Amino acid sequence: MGPAPRRSRCPPPTLGGVTAPVTELLREYQGYVLAYRLRRAVGGQVAPPGGQLSLAQYAALRLERQDLARSLIRRGMDSAQMRRLDALSDELMFGFWLNPAEVAAFLRAAIREGGHPALGDPAAFAALLTPTERARLGESGVQRVCAHHIASFSLAAPMLDPTGLNAAWQRIQETEPPLFLDELQRGSP
Repeated sequence: MGPAPRRSRCPPPTLGGVTAPVTELLREYQGYVLAYRLRRAVGGQVAPPGGQLSLAQYAALRLERQDLARSLIRRGMDSAQMRRLDALSDELMFGFWLNPAEVAAFLRAAIREGGHPALGDPAAFAALLTPTERARLGESGVQRVCAHHIASFSLAAPMLDPTGLNAAWQRIQETEPPLFLDELQRGSP
């Protein structure tokens, strides 16, 4: 008998050209979904223009964005490609929770729209979760999810309070939630 056939392996997923565990990529999608729900709840000019992307749709657009970003670094790009990269970043809400500039831009826009209780009230933020997500997380998990995401809003003022920025990052890291979205559970549509 000859040698056993070699099993082909898919390359590991990457995030910005760096290998990332699947859990981190799922967390990125989870962050997208929660940002989508929050923006829809705030409404007005902050509301996302289209429907929420499925995990598969998000992944396909994320790969396209990654390819464009890689192209920008390696070869540069024309204005049409740059507009597409910007449009994909906006649609995927890339950096929504952890990029101080994105957080600040969102909060300014949300304030212009009249704000929303979920921007500071954990109970209102918890209302963005589905009943099955809240049940899956339990009370302490829901509190952790709310604390984590509401802490992200404090990233908006890094230049005003540099020590506050360090405290915000510490709160964000200490409250990182588990994967819990309905869309990420087996057998979900």
